[in-house]
Amino acid sequence: MDDNAAALLVTDLRKTYGGRTVVDGLSLRVARGTCVGLLGPNGAGKTTTLRLLLGHTRPDAGRIEVLGFSVPEAASQARARLGVVGQSDNLDPDFNVEENLYHYARYYGLDPRALRERFTDLLTFAGLEDRRDAPLRELSGGMRRRLALIRALVHDPVMLFLDEPTTGLDPQARFHLWQRFRQLRREGRTLLLTTHYMEEAERLCDRLVVLDHGRVVAEGSPQELVRRHVEPFVLELPAEAGRDLGLGEERHELRTLHLEETVFVYARARENLESLLSRCPETPARLRPSNLEDVFFALTGHALRD
Repeated sequence: MDDNAAALLVTDLRKTYGGRTVVDGLSLRVARGTCVGLLGPNGAGKTTTLRLLLGHTRPDAGRIEVLGFSVPEAASQARARLGVVGQSDNLDPDFNVEENLYHYARYYGLDPRALRERFTDLLTFAGLEDRRDAPLRELSGGMRRRLALIRALVHDPVMLFLDEPTTGLDPQARFHLWQRFRQLRREGRTLLLTTHYMEEAERLCDRLVVLDHGRVVAEGSPQELVRRHVEPFVLELPAEAGRDLGLGEERHELRTLHLEETVFVYARARENLESLLSRCPETPARLRPSNLEDVFFALTGHALRD
């Protein structure tokens, strides 16, 4: 697919603060109509990258094009076509549900009186049609996040930046938001998502980009990353049991990773792990297929922290 089909194109992006390189030669391409996820531990450069893409921070080097606009030079034109949902909703507690949409529309120079029907459609989309006049204090956390989402849609953006949009929500509220994100994809919008939830990344994203120390360390579909970077099976054991089994020793058929009080044992053949498990039948252990979290461990060497 040629660059004309790219909603976002980043080439050799660099940013340094106080002598510390935060974004180090980052290149990224997001095709229109897709959902791309950025994964990385704290300090990987995700937040700085988003600020650079929005034009809130000026890069030291590199090229950024968002929806065909050069950033930061034409950042305001790009932002007019973007919707942003941040980690905190920043809703105005002095306004009720619909008033939050009304005043956000005015921020974009839109006439809210002409958007009454659109507000109704957005409230219905978010399942808030019966909360139009409700003060924010009456909304649950999930309702507030859905309101933050439709507020970002008031000006009908073609691309959305979603920065950990479901952090702090219970599983049911998170699932409801996932349904809305899928609907936005079906409408042809482009999504750029940062998340700490592996299930969220796997369910929503066409492609994932793993960052560490400001660099891209891997990218591909969730299935490709698992297939490419980790063995198919993993056994989780308490660290003490791992020592008793001699897992600190080099074993050709097994790969081990120690993280705090847990040891992860990886193998290409399930029977190798079943044999290991049979030697410690009383030990609380879990034998499972490998997943995106294992990919993250393999690539960055530590857990994906909040």
